[in-house]
Amino acid sequence: MGMLIEGKWTEASVVTSDKKGAYDRQPRSFRDFISNEHPTFKPESGRYHLYVSYACPWAHRTLIYRKLKGLEDHISISVVHPDMLLGGWKFDNSYKGATEDHLFAFNHLREVYQKADPNITTSVTVPILWDKKTNTIVNNESSEIIRMLNTSFNELTDNHVDYYPEEKRADIDEINEKIYHAVNNGVYKSGFAKTQEAYNKSVTSLFDTLDEVESILENSKYLVGDSITEADLRLIPTLLRFDIVYVTHFKCNKKRIRDYKNLSRYTKELYEIAAIKETTNLDHIKRHYYFSHETINPYRIIPLGPDEIF
Repeated sequence: MGMLIEGKWTEASVVTSDKKGAYDRQPRSFRDFISNEHPTFKPESGRYHLYVSYACPWAHRTLIYRKLKGLEDHISISVVHPDMLLGGWKFDNSYKGATEDHLFAFNHLREVYQKADPNITTSVTVPILWDKKTNTIVNNESSEIIRMLNTSFNELTDNHVDYYPEEKRADIDEINEKIYHAVNNGVYKSGFAKTQEAYNKSVTSLFDTLDEVESILENSKYLVGDSITEADLRLIPTLLRFDIVYVTHFKCNKKRIRDYKNLSRYTKELYEIAAIKETTNLDHIKRHYYFSHETINPYRIIPLGPDEIF
């Protein structure tokens, strides 16, 4: 693993920590937005390309939205190999489900960042939303990409289903904020903690928040009322990885999702939605985490189980 420093690839851990040993996620590098009002990035069919990993929960969000919003014929994709080793994410279509780089035939994802900015200093992450017309990255922040996919292409697809409706935005934003810090990123803070204190703090916050979500789901079908919203679509990729990876690999083992009555029901029901089920690749998920994180799993042994994910 490594990162780009002034445009040059540097072999180093991408797991950054603060002074107390707590995992510190780095901010994303490109933050533009596709809209009819943007001077450059207009919504057009065939103009944009997504670089994703089936293993990555952040990229999984964008794949779910691409399918839910009927954008598969409008936004093309390339899928990296599940192994993220010394060279970072790579393209290798010899592994089932992974693809070549369809735009430039690059070998590594870092080359996409270097093409956008030859002098960039950044971690090399997925997802990336690329503009074929200007040959640059529009955005590499998943929470912003899904907002674009939610509304920016509605006139192209005639799909006006809104997962971030105005009347629910305050509630969605509030629960998103809590779940992001404690759950979505909380599993990483637990798994990458370098001190017992940092680990204890993250795991406690993680399960306190899962307990809160369990309580919400006691009287509600979804996180914000009885229809699916962005809040659910941001949480489900983490829940689908929880029992097969995070419980053991990231030491998040106080409970499994299947041990929660409401959370397990909720996860099963969401998984049956085609846009979620058909973009979930359990092989890529297990392979990536157990094989890529050598500091956590130095012998790269991939567990056979669990037999059931719910």
